[in-house]
Amino acid sequence: MRRIDRYIVSSVSAAMILVLAVVLSLDFLFALIAEMEELKNDYQAFEAFKFVLTTLPRRIYDYLPLAAFMGCLIGLGALAKSSELVVVRAAGVSAARIVWSAMKPALAVILCGLFLGEYVAPYTEKVAQSQRAVAQGAQSVVVSQRGVWHREGDIFMHFNAVEPNGVLHGVSLYEFDASGMLVATRFSRRAIYQRGEWIMNDVSQSVLTESSVHASHEPFYVWRTELTPAVLSVLIVKPENLSLSGLLSYTEYLSTQGLNATSYMMAFWKKALQPLATMALVLVAISFVFGPLRSVTMGFRIFCGVVVGLLFKYLQDLLGPSSIVFGFDPIIATLVPIVLCIMLGALMLRRAG
Repeated sequence: MRRIDRYIVSSVSAAMILVLAVVLSLDFLFALIAEMEELKNDYQAFEAFKFVLTTLPRRIYDYLPLAAFMGCLIGLGALAKSSELVVVRAAGVSAARIVWSAMKPALAVILCGLFLGEYVAPYTEKVAQSQRAVAQGAQSVVVSQRGVWHREGDIFMHFNAVEPNGVLHGVSLYEFDASGMLVATRFSRRAIYQRGEWIMNDVSQSVLTESSVHASHEPFYVWRTELTPAVLSVLIVKPENLSLSGLLSYTEYLSTQGLNATSYMMAFWKKALQPLATMALVLVAISFVFGPLRSVTMGFRIFCGVVVGLLFKYLQDLLGPSSIVFGFDPIIATLVPIVLCIMLGALMLRRAG
């Protein structure tokens, strides 16, 4: 019996690894081609290749659920096509035992995803984004296309680049009064975090009154704010690419500032429930093999897998913004596609007997 378990596990695992390798290779190539259109200043071909390579952990994390789903569909499907599953069932192995054997590689994928998503991918993504911004000229006075905006009280700020080690490039501060009138602006090419405050170097500032504008230049300016390097490093990364701890800490910060944190809560629940989503997709793949895709060709099986995967993704992408627009809890938007997959998989497995 253990030999049968190992055979199923090895077949499904090999298919998962193959799917992940193929998808990552295509994604790496297309991402590198896209980055070639962004070359400017010190950001040239080698830096573009380095950027795509540094973001590889995030790309692996993004494609792990697809690899688990398609790998299980292809691996078990190959066994069903060659009638090996029929032989295994005839040998007295229950469907539940086969399902558990196919789930084991998926559990390994989930553990790998948890490690990458929490500890590796968020850090490498921050490093890659900041290095690209600096290489593209983040110290320019002109607001960078890839910079980030933020608000704290009556001060609106823009950063061309944020390094994880507490260094800002291209810092622009816009201060408004209670009536919404601009009263002061400051720009610094570089700011360093020291002893709980930001030291802005080589500062150009303008103070606006009703009748005049007073411009001046200072060698440095002490900027006191609740923004720490840990909080700021969150800004340069998309919410879905942050760690769970980073999402929670930034959500709390936004709440204290009276800002909307719904998009970050949506990303938190989507990331927290990704293991359950992966298991739901694997369950659907197994039910397909035991049910309607038992004896079809490999090409049709892959086509069906892609369709189901896209439907799952589009449903999540649709419900996510809907929760922000209509105001229902983001966890509901994340759970609905997962529950539908679990119900569909369980129903099809029950019919297959």
